[in-house]
This record gives sequence, C-alpha cells and structure tokens, in this order.
Amino acid sequence: MSKIAYLDCPTGIAGDMCLGALFDLDVPLDYAIAQLDKLGLGDEFALRVETVQRQGQRAMKAHIDLLSEGEKHHHHPPTRHLPEIEHLIRSANLPQRVEKWGLQVFKNLAEAEGAVHGIAPEKVHFHEVGATDAIVDIVGTCLGLDWLGIDELYCSALPTGGGTVKAAHGILPVPVPAVLQLWEMGRVPIYDNGIAMELVTPTGAALAVTLATHFGSRPSLQLSRVGLGAGTKDLPLPNILRIWLGEARSPAQIEEIAVLETQIDDMNPQGIAYTCDRLLEAGALDVFTQAIAMKKFRTGILLTVICYPSRITLLEETIFRETTTLGIRRRFQKRRILQREIQEVSTIYGTIRVKIARQEDKILNIQPEYEDCANLARESDRPWQEIHKLALDIATKEAEKP
Repeated sequence: MSKIAYLDCPTGIAGDMCLGALFDLDVPLDYAIAQLDKLGLGDEFALRVETVQRQGQRAMKAHIDLLSEGEKHHHHPPTRHLPEIEHLIRSANLPQRVEKWGLQVFKNLAEAEGAVHGIAPEKVHFHEVGATDAIVDIVGTCLGLDWLGIDELYCSALPTGGGTVKAAHGILPVPVPAVLQLWEMGRVPIYDNGIAMELVTPTGAALAVTLATHFGSRPSLQLSRVGLGAGTKDLPLPNILRIWLGEARSPAQIEEIAVLETQIDDMNPQGIAYTCDRLLEAGALDVFTQAIAMKKFRTGILLTVICYPSRITLLEETIFRETTTLGIRRRFQKRRILQREIQEVSTIYGTIRVKIARQEDKILNIQPEYEDCANLARESDRPWQEIHKLALDIATKEAEKP
C-alpha cells in the first residue's frame, strides 16, 4: 500500500509546527541533527523538542535555538541568495529526495519573492526565509517526511489569518505578499477561520505548496498515527498542526492536473531534448513532443507538459528560459489514477524497484523501473530484456503470495 500523509492545518502552518509533528511521529531527533549538521551551520543553532499543552491538548514543540552569531541573526537574519542556499543543500550529501525537495522549496520561495518584488529569482535577498532557523525548518521537514517513507502528501485548505506582521520590509498585511503568491502558484483553497493573526508563514506556505500534491479534504486512508506539532502562540483554537499518517485505501483517485503547451519551429532539436530533461527534473509528471505543421506549413514541435498546479510557475519559467517560445497555453483537467506503490525486488544481478498499480486489492499492473534494469544490464553485460523479465517474474510471484 502507498504510504500517505495529510497536513491538517486548522490554525495554519509554519516550519516549526511541521518539525514538531514529525518528531511526534517518532522521527529520531539524533538522526535529524546529524543530517542537518551536514549543511555546515552546526555552530549557528541547536535543535531540541519538548512536550507542551495548547488549549489543554498535548503536542510536540520544536525549538531552534540560535547560538552566538545566530543570536544576532534572530532579529537581523543573514542575507542569503538562492544560489548560496542551493550550494549549502547540494554540498551536504543529504538523502536524494531530501535534496530534491529542499531545492524545490527554496526555488518556489524565490519565484514567489521575485514576483512580489519584480526581480529575477536568483537576485532575491532571502531575509526571514534565508535565516538559519528557516533553513533548518525546511530541510528538517524534508528529512522527516523522507525518513517516514511518505509516498504522497496531502494538505487541507489553509486559513488566511489577518492583521499585520513586522517583517524585513516593514509592516505587512496578513497574509503577507509572498504567501499570497505561493497560494496562487499552488491554487491553494483558503478560508477565514476568524483569527486575525499570521497563521501561515512563507516557510510553511512554501513547504505545503511544494511538497503537497493535493489540497482540500482528507484522503481515504487506513490511519496508523497522528503527529501533533505545536505553534508558538496561544490562539482561540488549539494551535496545533496535525499530520495524519496512514496507507491509501482508495481504489482510484480523482485529481486536478495542469497541461502546458507551446509550439516551437525555430529551435535546434537537441535543445528540445535538453528542455524535456530539465522539465522532468523540475517536477513535471510527464513531458512529450509531437511533430506538427505550423503556419506557412513549417515543420514544428508541439511541446506538452503535464504537472500539478503547484509546479506551473517553475515549469513555465523553465520553458521560457530553455526554448525560443514566446507564449505558453495552460488548461486544467481532472484525471483518475490508480493506487500505486514502489517495491524493491532482489535478483541475482542486484535490486530493482518495481511499480505496482492496484484497484482495491487487485493488482492491475506491475512494471520494473527502466533505469534500474538498464543500470544492472550495463553492469552485468546482460540484455536489458532479460533483466526486465527477471524482475517482472520475481515481482509477480511475490505479489501473488497470500
């Protein structure tokens, strides 16, 4: 069964709330600290947790204590640009998914801040979200989700909050502009819960928009645990983020996707191939091209990208940067997907990941991962078809076991 998590955010979402809920789900604190130390910021912070009460309910509170130089950063966070933060993450030798997720969260933040200030993402000065505690919040949350083995993340609608908040750019209305931009990027459902305070921080919004593939009602799942992460302030409602953890039970799901299209007739085909690779790296669900006849009957390429709505801005920026197109069409569609999971099978040549699709408890499709089969075929100097068939046979036999 696919392992899924649901972010239940009645009082909003912030990075420390995510961390607290993940530690409440038994993500080892020692593991998180050891991995975070790889960022090279160990002399700037100390991470600890404690059990607290919020309106009579128990929850886990994560604290990031800033040390020495970090104390000065608490009120005057260091100015970091996107390339510097990306270098920290890429150089840390973090788990593969953690690195990918962390980079994507900061890219989306840069896109949002850049749109607000009218500058390129690479030139954005990260203030609050570039501070040590925000980096720990983001990378720590990615570490926790990866350690739990989450296959898919869902998120509830988010409360708007209200009032004003003091930020690096002065007094800002709530929701702050970067949060509004992130909500727009992710097509996030929002509502007013009557609490006029900052409930969703830019860090929390970026984590939700980047990592969650679905927003709205709770998914169908077999619930195993609920992690409770406390916010800092006392609110009329218990200031707690709840992470519901379980296994998917729905035979099929309906989800919204975006379809991006553009026609290109004046570009080297090698550049198209490179663009397709970059789009997949940036989170596209699928990318494909078709040969077409354009105006004046010139041969061209129709580039189509399928993605979650939260990835639209990043993928469109990739297309504009890597191709000669001057415009991109977008439309939104519903698609029905089967429940999917990834399992590993052991062969005499090595381990191969296998994708299994189910409808209820019935297996409809088993497919070994192409890259795994290709890598083992090269290493063993055996035909790819032989490796693929071997993995498929083993996976089928294991799946048929009671």
